[in-house]
Amino acid sequence: MKNKDILRNIPSVDKVLNWNEIKESLKILGQNHVTEIIRDNIEQYRKRLLAGEKLDLSHLKKAILFEIQDLISPYFCYAVNALGIVLHTGLGRAPFNKRIAEVVHDMSRGYSRLQIDEEGKRADRYRKINRLLQILTGAEAGIIVNNNAAATMLILNAMAKGKEVIVSRGQLIEIGGAYRIPDIMAQSGATMHEIGTTNRTHLKDYAGAINENTGAILRVHQSNYRIIGFTKEVSLEELVPLARENNIPVIDDLGSGALIDFSIYGLPKEPMVQESIAAGADVVCFSGDKLIGGPQCGIIIGKKEYIEKIKKNPLTRALRCDKLTNAVLEATLQTFLLKEEDLLLNHPVLGILLKPLDEIKKHANRCARALKASFGSSLRVSVKPGVSEIGGGSLSTEQLPTFLVAVQSVDLPIDDLARALRLFHKPVYGRVAEDTLLLDFRTVLKGEEKVILEAFKTVLKPI
Repeated sequence: MKNKDILRNIPSVDKVLNWNEIKESLKILGQNHVTEIIRDNIEQYRKRLLAGEKLDLSHLKKAILFEIQDLISPYFCYAVNALGIVLHTGLGRAPFNKRIAEVVHDMSRGYSRLQIDEEGKRADRYRKINRLLQILTGAEAGIIVNNNAAATMLILNAMAKGKEVIVSRGQLIEIGGAYRIPDIMAQSGATMHEIGTTNRTHLKDYAGAINENTGAILRVHQSNYRIIGFTKEVSLEELVPLARENNIPVIDDLGSGALIDFSIYGLPKEPMVQESIAAGADVVCFSGDKLIGGPQCGIIIGKKEYIEKIKKNPLTRALRCDKLTNAVLEATLQTFLLKEEDLLLNHPVLGILLKPLDEIKKHANRCARALKASFGSSLRVSVKPGVSEIGGGSLSTEQLPTFLVAVQSVDLPIDDLARALRLFHKPVYGRVAEDTLLLDFRTVLKGEEKVILEAFKTVLKPI
């Protein structure tokens, strides 16, 4: 068919507006918005036809109706993490505890107190978070910004703009999203002074780099990788006296950050925030949404003189957090005030990391039995051992034992099954390997086997 014949068969916008399905949409959406969706999809349909694709009007109708439904459906929604990555960036990292859901619900019902005091006057929005951080970490003061990358840049800008910052080559990390320490350093206005080698840096390297233009010493935790073998790093306990002698502040970027000692629970030790403060670091920063288990934010603590300087920096206003972040972080930090046994019960991340293996197996078996009962021979279902990851740049080399529900479909290609589960209104995310869908039950929360079963029943026809 010639191009002009192909184009002649494309319906007009007005004609599409008269389709019955579109008329139903117009009962909910404004006509101008629906018209824009139709116009865009007709243009895409036109391009695909001219490119030689074999399409008919059903493809156009499906595309338009799909986009309308997609636009009015929530993207940021509840999802089941059966991927086995505890702190999964794409799935919002740390799951919140139940009290946080109550806090968010309460905050969203109307106005909320953010920065106003008992006298009705404008107050310091950091006051409550500051006090919690003082109690939990031993720091003199603290504030928060919208993520830890922002925290690092703000600290460097406030404390060392126009000056050199000494950093070991072994700590010039890159993490997800192409976030690189050298790039953050450049954006902050500080000049990076690299010392040592990738695998070995000595105290004498720091001492030899100090000059009249040195603004700070930066230490960065290698949160998402490890260098092993012939290595040497300088500890804070060694760095701080050298910095004090030369009147230079020490900045400690911990990445994930930890408020408890994971090693007492059989996990590798992750640097604790309290230890950095006790060792004499002047400013420490870390994430709020990883091992802390709170909202996305960057937490900055340290000596009061430096925190006050950071608070007065113009970038602080640009990077500050909103009312929901403050409320959720407050509730998260309050959890760490609890006794140890109550903390373990009320902190989802800790609960997932420390979940007993026999409990994971029982949970996986319950789901497997339900799938077998509902789908019989149309699914091949088994439970087998596997490993989970912590993720989020935390305890990066550690793998946790787990149990997987392995699913193979007799009639549906496994990639199609996995995609259909992701498109369920409560998306279920599993991983595909060797033509098998694997659901990791370390990260499947209590009761979520019911959501998984519901998703399968929507995607497949039960017996």
